Amino acid sequence: MTEPTGLRERKKQRTRRALIETAYRLFAQKGYDRTTTAEIAAAAEVSNATFFNHFATKEDLVLTEDGEHILRTGLEVIAERHSGDTALDVLRRAMLRMLAEAEAGLRDPAGELETIRLDLITSVPALRATMLQRAFDAQQQLTAALRQTHTDELDDIDAAALVGGVTGAVLAAGQAALRTGQPLGTAMRRAIDIATGQPK
Repeated sequence: MTEPTGLRERKKQRTRRALIETAYRLFAQKGYDRTTTAEIAAAAEVSNATFFNHFATKEDLVLTEDGEHILRTGLEVIAERHSGDTALDVLRRAMLRMLAEAEAGLRDPAGELETIRLDLITSVPALRATMLQRAFDAQQQLTAALRQTHTDELDDIDAAALVGGVTGAVLAAGQAALRTGQPLGTAMRRAIDIATGQPK
């Protein structure tokens, strides 16, 4: 007799969470590069095959946020342009919605595990490179969407500069927040305000 779908999904999520928590603690103790997937699986008391059922690589385990879902949310906001909205209005709304989606996906934004994850992303070259590539790809998609919905207002250069300015501000503010120990979400919202010309 097979398990009900809901129960199966809950067990899958528990196993996934156990692997993430175990991995982060091992990364903090031994370092990212010196921790193997086999060690993570053993410490989480699952098989190697189970690890790879959930994550293709260690990198995927750290970069667990649903980036595609978050980007899709932003693209949907851009596609829903309201009458009278400028490109900047729409981009601001899209960025704020994407940030809210990212925060909603975090189990404990100020907790120990998220602190470890952010430290890994900013300190491990391979993870940094992947995050930057993903940010660049997202920026290109947001640019294309904004250009498509605002052909009367923007050309390719305008759209790229607008998206680049806002996303660059968000990334830079996020790095500064991590460096200085300030709340990440607050810093990113402030960056969106500054980049889109909103008053304090």
